[in-house]
Amino acid sequence: MTTAPTERVDRVPKPRASFALTVVEAPTAHAVGTRVVVEASHPTSVLVGKSEACALRLDDPMVSRRHFALDLDEDGLRIKDLASTNGTIVDGVLVVEGVLRGGEILRIGQTALRVDRLDVSTSPALTDATSFGRVAGASVEMRRLYPLCERLAKSNVAVVIEGETGTGKEALAEALHEMGPRAQGPYVVFDCTTVHGALMESELFGHEKGAFTGAVAARKGFFELAHGGTLLIDEIGDLDLALQPKLLRAVERSEIRRVGGDRPIQVDVRVIAATRRDLDQEVAEGRFREDLFHRLAVARIELPPLRRRRGDVALLARHLWRALGGVDDGPPEDLLRRWDREPWPGNVRELRNAIARHIALGDLAPSLAAVPSRERAAPEGADAIDDVIREGLPFVRAREKVVDEFQRRYLEHVLERAGGDTAKAAAASGIARRYFNLLRARARQRDD
Repeated sequence: MTTAPTERVDRVPKPRASFALTVVEAPTAHAVGTRVVVEASHPTSVLVGKSEACALRLDDPMVSRRHFALDLDEDGLRIKDLASTNGTIVDGVLVVEGVLRGGEILRIGQTALRVDRLDVSTSPALTDATSFGRVAGASVEMRRLYPLCERLAKSNVAVVIEGETGTGKEALAEALHEMGPRAQGPYVVFDCTTVHGALMESELFGHEKGAFTGAVAARKGFFELAHGGTLLIDEIGDLDLALQPKLLRAVERSEIRRVGGDRPIQVDVRVIAATRRDLDQEVAEGRFREDLFHRLAVARIELPPLRRRRGDVALLARHLWRALGGVDDGPPEDLLRRWDREPWPGNVRELRNAIARHIALGDLAPSLAAVPSRERAAPEGADAIDDVIREGLPFVRAREKVVDEFQRRYLEHVLERAGGDTAKAAAASGIARRYFNLLRARARQRDD
């Protein structure tokens, strides 16, 4: 497990205003006056609609089950329509997403709601922690999550981790496992994007011998493999819709039935689900079962994108630079300043890859991007990259060869520094052991 560098952090964040939404018109008179308050301490989006999952539940036939979501940010109260049937209207304008500052009137269906900005209240002091397990960050957005993560790590409840690609969802799931009561049990990852829909049931629940063509022996599924530990269902938003009722049964009853089997098998598994998708919208559009969502989302954590984590780019860059074997003085300051201005659509994963390239290639990394190859002479002591470029391969194949060589060298280097210990090497790399071992296996296949 890696430890984030010590950084000075502010104990008290800049206070943010709270907002209240109050029903001022409704189909039923008793609904007028009901309201919901959105505060900075709230860890997830606040939902408004007809569903039981909504913080403000409206009895209006023209309102969708999940009509819109609310989140606080530094600009005000962000509102996002969740693909509602009849839309969300703010002061007479149909909106998909926007920022409210107080005083607006929202109209959804036959209901009108007034937005009020409340007095700014002093936020509670934040933790001094700059990491939770292998998840690092000293921004307000991250430090407000750590106390919740600590509480969830000590429990066995199901958790949904949401966030854009590369925000560290798998790393957080592994930290919740490693810092909880199941740490000595197995940690198993099932990635819904890597398994064909027809095979998902067999992979999750196992199969008996002869259950289908090619089932020459009985096989345990991921639930059985995770018995006594934690099962991370990665990218659960991609789970086949036909399989979702069976997953719901497995989670509710703590039992599974293998494909081709005639008896239930009891399993003791904590389920953590991760997704890059907006599950509220997936439920609203019928692509994800609402009952399964409720069963999995006993707790929800939304990891913010790197572009919203002010100050974390430099902290993470220095941390990853050392972890990836860079020289002690870290990335140059001009490089840090440039990286701090980047949008990082791939988030922490993209930042890690950028750092790994600079450590491996040095000054050659930016020059390759900036100078056309036909104008660049081969430097002294030409390396694998120059050899690949001179082969005249198509771009995709050339890139594959360069990445393969980088991965091979990187794995050799980090394993040597870790004394051959793959667990330590994976931790130093900032990636999950499962992925580290997968990279090693692929490298050996290429060598063979």
